[in-house]
Amino acid sequence: MEYPYSLFDLRGKVAAITGAARGIGAETARVLAAAGAKVAVLDVLEADGKATAEAICAEGGEAEFWKLDVTSESDVKRVFAEIAARFGGLGILVNNAGIEGPNAPTHELALEQWQQVMAVNVTGTFLCTKHAIGHMERAGGGAIVNVSSMYGIAGGPDVPPYHASKAAVRMMAKTDAMLYAGKGIRANSIHPGYIRTPMLEHVAQASGQGEALFDYLGGQTPAGKVGQPRDIAAGILYLVSDAGRYVTGAELVIDGGYTAR
Repeated sequence: MEYPYSLFDLRGKVAAITGAARGIGAETARVLAAAGAKVAVLDVLEADGKATAEAICAEGGEAEFWKLDVTSESDVKRVFAEIAARFGGLGILVNNAGIEGPNAPTHELALEQWQQVMAVNVTGTFLCTKHAIGHMERAGGGAIVNVSSMYGIAGGPDVPPYHASKAAVRMMAKTDAMLYAGKGIRANSIHPGYIRTPMLEHVAQASGQGEALFDYLGGQTPAGKVGQPRDIAAGILYLVSDAGRYVTGAELVIDGGYTAR
């Protein structure tokens, strides 16, 4: 009988994770490496990114850091080619890089503010997917996960460009799932709820609420608490492993029940 946890065995797989220096991306890098994948830690935050890769190696995994601006097509193309050369291919892509942008009503947003969020969250996802596809085809297949948000499914009266961007990457995953299914490439989106990440920590500090904000957000969630990065990393592991081999074009919502209300 097959040992059930072998469904999550990523030995022989190569994973590229954007925005992997901190938060959900860093935890995903650790989890995929622990499952046996060779991991490319990609981020503009050089010190934190190197620290994440070094921590993975210290724990017995295999990882390397590349500084990557996902809005630069030349950088993305070059870095993905280097990853494939270094690790022998590329079969997993986690499009996690993202910024929140300004919290202002639509009519008060400057065009430049809107474009900055779209450049990172949407165009960055497009460019990374575009330049991963060829490597996945050569590998005989692959898995792509776009990190969206529960606000890519449900609306909210704040941060309009962020919410719009997260809805966009949700639909991009569905489109790519249909485009590349015949080539053995799966694409899905994952939708975190309130997760204790550096981004949310920054919001708490900037608002002056501090820990009280996490208490409030936990109270808005049926599970009664804010989630942790590992909650999302576990879902990503499922989507990129053989456990999720029949899952494509889907939305995995991990939000403590928030959108079930």
